[in-house]
Amino acid sequence: MAARIQRDIRPGEIAKEMRRDLGYWLKVQREKKGLTQSQLAELLDLKYYSFVSQVENGSCRIPQELYALWADSLGVEQDEFAKTVLEHLEPGLHEILFRSDG
Repeated sequence: MAARIQRDIRPGEIAKEMRRDLGYWLKVQREKKGLTQSQLAELLDLKYYSFVSQVENGSCRIPQELYALWADSLGVEQDEFAKTVLEHLEPGLHEILFRSDG
């Protein structure tokens, strides 16, 4: 029974780590663009910059309807942005869609 509980907990921990990794990538992209969290929030027409902070620390996900605007605001190609988000939030689906058949 304990082994089953460990397996149930482990995927959640992996998902949290992957969200944090995505948040770090987003932070790096924002900083490359020379934007503060407040400035990015303004470009995204968000009421509070704290949402950007929450996404960057991995505690929130970007709503899909904001992917294109978020990518454009960071100066990242929309397809690259979507692939990176998918890789971190849905790695199994990313693997199916983008694995090399090499």
